[in-house]
Amino acid sequence: MKLYEKLNEIKQKSIANIPPELIAIMLKSTEELVQSGIADKAISVGEALPEFTLPDANGNLISSRDLLAKGPLAISFYRGIW
Repeated sequence: MKLYEKLNEIKQKSIANIPPELIAIMLKSTEELVQSGIADKAISVGEALPEFTLPDANGNLISSRDLLAKGPLAISFYRGIW
């Protein structure tokens, strides 16, 4: 199973535990983002990311180049509390 397929499976299981009114809010927000045009600028599944440097949990700068030199890199974007 590909990562994308596994993530979709996890998403579907998570949705089953979320109240319908919250799902409606999340879907509406997603649709608003798509309608704004911002989704057209997003990196697509399978597309290579540009190199970047971000702070880790301790504020130390970490570059994607350094991480990729050690092997494959998986990135998770945490939206926050919701």
